[in-house]
Amino acid sequence: MLSELKTKSKVIGVKQSLKAVKTDGAQCVYFADDADPSLLEPIRSVCEEKGIHVITVETMAALGHACGIDVGAAVAVLLKNS
Repeated sequence: MLSELKTKSKVIGVKQSLKAVKTDGAQCVYFADDADPSLLEPIRSVCEEKGIHVITVETMAALGHACGIDVGAAVAVLLKNS
């Protein structure tokens, strides 16, 4: 499933991810297990409200690598219609 992040439309980062989730643009959300929980809580809450599928990735480094970036990522969203 992580391979989809390299080839399909996505957003990376807390602000962009929260915006995508709130505007019903998210197909599923990837969270890094080692990210600061207080940063991710607002996004988790909206995902729960809207029934958006959440996938946990072991580390921020692994999530960043899956997204094709050279730094870690706390959260990434696979966009709908991508």
